[in-house]
Amino acid sequence: MDDPLPAPHKTSLFERLSALLMREPEDREQLIALLHSARERDLLDAEALAMIEGVLQTSELAARDIMVPRAQMDLIDIGDPIEKFLPFVIQTAHSRFPVIDQSRDEIIGILLAKDLLRVYAGEEVRVREMLRPAVFIPESKRLNDLLRQFRANRNHIAIVVDEYGGVSGLVTIEDVLEQIVGEIDDEFDFDEAEDNIFTDKDGRHRVRALTEVADFNRHFGAGLPEDEADTVGGLVINRLGRVPKRGEVVSIAGFKFQVLRADSRQVHILRVERLAVPAPAV
Repeated sequence: MDDPLPAPHKTSLFERLSALLMREPEDREQLIALLHSARERDLLDAEALAMIEGVLQTSELAARDIMVPRAQMDLIDIGDPIEKFLPFVIQTAHSRFPVIDQSRDEIIGILLAKDLLRVYAGEEVRVREMLRPAVFIPESKRLNDLLRQFRANRNHIAIVVDEYGGVSGLVTIEDVLEQIVGEIDDEFDFDEAEDNIFTDKDGRHRVRALTEVADFNRHFGAGLPEDEADTVGGLVINRLGRVPKRGEVVSIAGFKFQVLRADSRQVHILRVERLAVPAPAV
């Protein structure tokens, strides 16, 4: 009886990429061109290509490129009583907060929101004793080095300082990872089944940046210009002249748009607030 024929070898993704890269690229541009060629030949899917490009980008971007600016940082002052800042912690829904001693340049530690659950358990809480050490990094810190530092120290947030030691902003591990994998679900995200425009129980609106301007106008009875951009996110970018960072605000046609989620390439989610119309003069 003849021996059965060997099963055909199924080429792995690594083997296909290795074959593609046999001709070693001489620079980053050639490497990216080869990766795009792999995508066109279905050796890579679009998501994998985007992630590889994101990894390459982390060695080029610095903390200053993705940080939440100083003026837009959500902070807690150690001098404030818990009753004063606890509603703020609940409203912003962050997991970690830099704690200052009066001045934004005097960050004395990081408070984890979960530690404040002790308040509801009836325990006596001393905020200063609950603070974790703050990690400070220069504006020039490369994202690949920062990610390595986050992993080594099991830290999730870093305070960015300028050359004079003043606070410039902050960066979280989520900010860095989103440069690689894209948007990460959080408290601002939508379920797939929901519409592009969402209103919570408190009447606050969140809008996907990809929402068409015409749809936004129909929903809110608004008058956003429909000839400047197809989407609300595109309109915000056009008005600012660049891709905004998280926390930035712009007002357009009677509406205030605050960026809740963005990366270095695009805006993802916006908070929308209708501006008060001034009362007519009597």
